[in-house]
Amino acid sequence: MNTSSSPRLRVALVGAGYVAGHHLAALKRLDFVDVVGLCDANLEAAKALAQRHGITTVTHDLAGLAEQRPQAIYVLTPPATHATLALAALDMGCGVLVEKPMADSIADCEAMIDKAREKGLILGVNHSDLLDPVVMRALAAVRAGRIGEVVSVDILRSSEYPAYAGGRLPGQVAQGSYPFRDLGVHALYTLEAFLGPLRNLSVQYQSSGRDPNLRFDEWQGRVEGEGGFGRLLLSWNARPMENRIVVRGTHGHIEVDRFLQVCRIHRVLPGPKFVGIVLNTVLGAAADVFRVPWNVVRFATGLLKPSPGIQKGAADFAHAARDNARPPFSGDDALRMMRLLEPVCTDADAERSAEIEARFAPLAPADALVTGAAGFVGRAVVTALRARGQRVRVLVRRPIAAWVGDEGIQMVVGDLGDPRAVDHAVAGAGIVYHVGAAMRGSPRDFEAGTTWGTRNVIEACLTHATSRLVYVSSMSVLDHAGRVEGSVLTEASAYEPQAQRRGAYTQTKLAAEQAVRAAIRDRGLPAVIIRPGQIFGPGAEKVTPNAVVALAGRWLAIGEGTQTLPLVYVDDVVDALLLAGEANVTGELFNIVDPVEITQHEYLERAKRKLGAELKLVRVPKRLFLLLAFGVEQLGRLLRREVPLTRYRVHSLRPLANFDHTAARSRLGWTPRVGVRRGLDLTFGS
Repeated sequence: MNTSSSPRLRVALVGAGYVAGHHLAALKRLDFVDVVGLCDANLEAAKALAQRHGITTVTHDLAGLAEQRPQAIYVLTPPATHATLALAALDMGCGVLVEKPMADSIADCEAMIDKAREKGLILGVNHSDLLDPVVMRALAAVRAGRIGEVVSVDILRSSEYPAYAGGRLPGQVAQGSYPFRDLGVHALYTLEAFLGPLRNLSVQYQSSGRDPNLRFDEWQGRVEGEGGFGRLLLSWNARPMENRIVVRGTHGHIEVDRFLQVCRIHRVLPGPKFVGIVLNTVLGAAADVFRVPWNVVRFATGLLKPSPGIQKGAADFAHAARDNARPPFSGDDALRMMRLLEPVCTDADAERSAEIEARFAPLAPADALVTGAAGFVGRAVVTALRARGQRVRVLVRRPIAAWVGDEGIQMVVGDLGDPRAVDHAVAGAGIVYHVGAAMRGSPRDFEAGTTWGTRNVIEACLTHATSRLVYVSSMSVLDHAGRVEGSVLTEASAYEPQAQRRGAYTQTKLAAEQAVRAAIRDRGLPAVIIRPGQIFGPGAEKVTPNAVVALAGRWLAIGEGTQTLPLVYVDDVVDALLLAGEANVTGELFNIVDPVEITQHEYLERAKRKLGAELKLVRVPKRLFLLLAFGVEQLGRLLRREVPLTRYRVHSLRPLANFDHTAARSRLGWTPRVGVRRGLDLTFGS
């Protein structure tokens, strides 16, 4: 290690994900630590994290940190990169702390351990669950014999992962065993702490199909320890979420709730068995009445740190690195876990790998590709193309059972955010109708489905010289709040100037449309942009119209019912898309809105007649909703969090109106074939 006479420790971090924030919070509290650098392949994420923590040196790779002369490097990246980064850091002469699991294979773990020994450097892994205060309390109680001899330990944990945000498939998407490697390792080293050395691990896994990007999302395992049996149940579906440990002994049992930070010890009490059971329950409940609220107060005031085990692990390793002492958990501790993990993960990894590779089987040429084909508009486009006798290829996240027997439909399973999947889908397709986009979810969902998705489609169309891209944009990209009342809306009307204040949907749709326009202008992309108004039709009866918000099982209509809606019937949108694929209008953009104006009140009355008691409608004055938004904004400032409702969003709820239909009519040759009034009859009944 690069030691000096100074008692200070120079630390650098690799990885700018959520766990890095916990490490930095712990390191910043240590008066002997200087955090000298941060690197991440996502340089923008690294810069943002560095700014929050006052770190001046930010790079996109580990080599860029060398000139800062770190003495210890914390590797906080996805597991598949741990070995490469740790070996490079050790070659730089730095001690290394690696987040769990230490690596993806036994061979990688052994290589890291050998390198650390060769260099005479400290190598640790952050087995942070054992440093959680409530887990430490439970371990102390077991070792003190408070529940007699341990018979069994159960670990129950539910979780969720951040959505796939696009780009190269991360481990959680590409690796079948990723969930078990990620959380199963926590369970195994915890079971080892309670039961002693482990052997004969067996696991079962299955897929619920709820998340197409997380293949196996239910795991259970059984393992033998010197002190008894261990069981673990890991779920990415069970709600409400839990993170519990139950230790059963010959004279009592311990329940650890890591979310609530509560450790309950139930011992065998003197007297009748039933009385003892009742007393344990009553006394435990009475204690929870006080300790659960107290823990909430501690968390809110900062006395109880978030992810306390992660933070303690980061701090303890820093002390060990400074003193050149043994880390809390060494490479050998990690290797024992990997010897248990690797054999039981092989089948899941092989299954997932084979499944993904099967998606890229060679395809016959197709007349058209439709992205977002499982959605409301996408299905209608596929139906129309098939009615013309065209061979259609669809890119979907899950297979569509209704199309399995149709020889004229080729299904490509994949995510719009995945460049490889999109490239495979576009290759050999004549016209690409890019209808797909994220409609709900987290900002990462919108990033993958809309921004990355459109970027991938553009690149694939240019690579394969696609004859025409028809891109479906949104009226959301236009300025709603700042529009002058009565002004005419054309294809050249102003974009939304503050998309970040409107939310992820507007932000990503605006970025996507601008990317298509830039590719048309700068790279010769043969594309046409279609901006439809509010699309309605059979199957979309429960979609709220403009200026209506669905909240708590009710539709809140904001403002006056006399405001008109920019409606367009779904079949008329499909007509516009097909025209855009055929007409001589490459490089142009068209607003597609029915010229017949319908008031919000009329639309809602038709919906109420169709949906009946199912539709609970409440009209709210705009001023009252603005007042509510103001209150939500203040709460967000207090909690330092983004909020779903702001005054700007309320102002942006008003529907666009007064469209100029000249371009669609004269250049595209589009007029509504069905029309809004007949469309309302078809949707809601006459």
